[in-house]
Amino acid sequence: MLEFEKYTSNTDFNAISREEYVDFLHTHLGQYGDPKADINKCLDYAFSTEKGEGGFGLAAFYQGQLVGALVMNHTGMSGYIPDNILVYVTVDASYRGKGFGQQIIEKAFSLCKGDIKLHVEYDNPAKRLYERIGFQSKYAEMRYTHKSNN
Repeated sequence: MLEFEKYTSNTDFNAISREEYVDFLHTHLGQYGDPKADINKCLDYAFSTEKGEGGFGLAAFYQGQLVGALVMNHTGMSGYIPDNILVYVTVDASYRGKGFGQQIIEKAFSLCKGDIKLHVEYDNPAKRLYERIGFQSKYAEMRYTHKSNN
């Protein structure tokens, strides 16, 4: 049975620190993750009290050990863009295959109002889990990167 800590601000960290949480996400997202600076930006957004922003982080513990983490951001929109975006979710590789990923996502669902979207690479093995939970691929994401940003 997993135990959860929910984070909506920097003062909510109890069993672990924000730095340990970010390190865990960075380590266990592996090739599908982002630099720590981007993970921190995502948390800053989740912890924001500005209108249209916000969200939360979840840490999942099994027998007192951190085994999973998730970050959900509110989009400030609804309908044409889902209300929430599941930005990061990961489980420690040594605990995968035990259903923890699904439990973490379902816990996050219970804490959200409105629809949820996520981005997943086609070759990411977690894509099958997301489909089993009920996510559907409705659109292909396309991005344009301004040359001045490089």
